[in-house]
Formats: sequence, structure tokens, C-alpha cells
Amino acid sequence: MNGAAPQRAETQMAPVPRHFLDLRDFDAATLRRMIDAAAGFKRAGNAAGRPLAGRALAMIFEKPSTRTRVSFERAMRRLGGDTLMLSSQEMQLGRGESVADTARVLSRYVDAIMLRTDRAAKLHELAAHASVPVINGLTEASHPCQILADILTFEAHRGPIAGQRIAWCGDGNNVACSWIEAAARFGFSLRMATPEALRPPRAVLDWARAEGADVALTSDAKAAVAGARCVVTDTWVSMADQPDDGRQHLLAPFRITPALLAQAAPDAIFMHCLPAHRGEEVSAEVIDGPQSVVFDEAENRLYAQQAVLAYVFDVDRSII
Repeated sequence: MNGAAPQRAETQMAPVPRHFLDLRDFDAATLRRMIDAAAGFKRAGNAAGRPLAGRALAMIFEKPSTRTRVSFERAMRRLGGDTLMLSSQEMQLGRGESVADTARVLSRYVDAIMLRTDRAAKLHELAAHASVPVINGLTEASHPCQILADILTFEAHRGPIAGQRIAWCGDGNNVACSWIEAAARFGFSLRMATPEALRPPRAVLDWARAEGADVALTSDAKAAVAGARCVVTDTWVSMADQPDDGRQHLLAPFRITPALLAQAAPDAIFMHCLPAHRGEEVSAEVIDGPQSVVFDEAENRLYAQQAVLAYVFDVDRSII
């Protein structure tokens, strides 16, 4: 028996997961790299390689989805990875298992988790307890993946978004909140026309202004749209809302019609994250007209999701 003291095993710190929760969490340079990566993935098509071979993404849906589900599944598979589609109704999460335990268990099985939920607190709890990256697929408070696709779309049609004027008309909802955060990071002017009762949360506006964002609110849709290079709206009844005649009445003056769009810049484009309700938030003449880029916008979700996945998996730092 020798007298050598037993060697202590070295303690290794687990790497901090690269979550994608909200645009405000990132500096402008990092978000720009994501947009550039998304544009690169679009150019590459199916030739982008398979850097995520052997990796798996769990996708938890507590709310219905078309674009988020299909774009994330295709994005992951294009990069060589696998996906698992999970519904909260089919998981123990829907039977009372805690979010924290769900995060810990899934982290043993998969390499990243995407959550689409109506509670931002649940997303942040999942991220706090997961040892793998967590991605915000939508909450009632924000929709950052959508805005990456929107900026990619704008720049494909009208060039760099910095210094441009963007108009939002309608409900100050989760998508509107992510547009506000984007204004702070990408340096464009955002004019928002909403009813007084449906304005974005004060905390989001205060944060953006403290960051130097050029964001102005009005109740006059024509004033907001005047001179804008892009006019954006969203459905009046989000998935967490109940149909309400009073809400429809409040929002009617903010409907995007040909007459309202005519107040924008002559080369303005129209965006809507879909699904759309023709005759409510937008007229058929606008969404199906020559200034509409809504289906380019929907397609660009695929490339934006590829960029998000490349970021959270830390793929090729020279790109992202």
C-alpha cells in the first residue's frame, strides 16, 4: 500500500445553455449575425450541411400552431437533427408534473427544447431548470422568432432596416412587443397605432426607450402609417383572447385598408404573421395585393428557425 493521497476528481462546470427567449436578451451584433445566418441558410437551401446530426429538439405545444411547428421541424431536419412533437395534454406536464421536473427530465433525453405557451413565466421557469437550450416558440408576452423572419423579409425587399420607418396598427399584443424590442436592437423607427385600452405593456415601452429606441404611440392610424416603408398588423383576437364585440369595435379604425395603406410610402410593403382574418384586421385587397409579402414572411420562418437553432447549438461561430 503506497502512501500517496487519493487524487480528487476535478469538478467540471456544466456549460450555460444558449437560450433564445427574447430579443432584449441579445445585443445588436448578435441579432445581426442571426439575421445574416438566416439569409445564408435561405441562399444555401438544402446545401447548408448537417451540423446537427445526432441532435434532437423537443417541441412542446400548449397552443395550436402551423408555421412554428412546420418551420422548426423542417429547420431541424434540414440541419441533420431530429424532432419530437409533444403536446402538454399528452405529457405529465398536463397532469400536474412541475415545469422544473419536466425541464430536468427532458434535458436528459434531448439537446434543446422549444416551447409554445400562453405563459411567459412557464417559459422562463423551463429555461431556469433545463440544462439544454430553451427556445421561445411564442408566449402571450412575445414572439421573437417571428420578428427575425419579419426583419429578414423586410431586408430582402427593401434593404437594411436601420433608419427605416415601420408602422404597427392594431392590438398591442405579443408580436407588437417583440417589434418594440427589435426597434431598440436594429435601429429603426417604430410608429404604433393602437386603441388606448390595447396598448403594449408600459414595462416594454419603458425598457425600449431606456435603450434608446425610437418608438412612438398614437391612436391615429393614419398618423402612424404616414411615410412608413412597412405596415404591420396581426389578428385582433389572439389565441389567449375570447371573441369580444367590444374589442372588434375598438380595433375597427385600425383595419389595414387600401386607403390606409395609401398613406404609407409609395413602395411600402405589408406584413402579417398569419393566420389572417380578411375583412377584420386587414382587407382582402391589401393582403392579397401587390404590396403584401405575407407568404414570403411565412417562408422566412424556416430560415429564421435555422438561424435560431444554429445559435443555440453554437454552430460555426464565424456564421452566427
